[in-house]
Amino acid sequence: MTSLDDLKRAIREVPDFPKPGIGFKDITPILLDAGLFGRAVDLMAAPYAESRISRVVSIESRGFIFGAPIALRLRAGLVPIRKPGKLPAATQRVEYALEYGTDALEMHHDAVERGDRVLVVDDVLATGGTAAAAAQLVGRAGGGTVGGFSFLIELDFLKGRHRPQGGRVEALLHYT
Repeated sequence: MTSLDDLKRAIREVPDFPKPGIGFKDITPILLDAGLFGRAVDLMAAPYAESRISRVVSIESRGFIFGAPIALRLRAGLVPIRKPGKLPAATQRVEYALEYGTDALEMHHDAVERGDRVLVVDDVLATGGTAAAAAQLVGRAGGGTVGGFSFLIELDFLKGRHRPQGGRVEALLHYT
């Protein structure tokens, strides 16, 4: 069986991307290996198997990669959160700070309904700004609640774990 160490060994560090001083964690080698990819998805979904998740919110773009199969595992609907101007119907928007600049996210205004229990999924938890913005979008969307957050990677040294509000935060791999 694939271990967390196997997953961590597969991640490639790319220095100075997307900006000088950033050590980008490239997950592509995990995606290229069906066994590693499947194991990552299973482990990211497992803590929420009994949480009655009805929607998985996945954040553009690498969050989509993990969010879709996690939604299937949890028998939940998938809600894409995207950069501005990419969704076709009426949206709501949140601007936020991230570890190397600022950005904004949008979600269809009717994607989360009253009573929905939401899991937010992304590949990396860094400063927590993106996850917090996603939780804000869910909170504005008519009564859904965030039941948790699931990440493949957490950059512990950026202390982003406490920024997202609305449920427990789970990450498979930690970098200190």
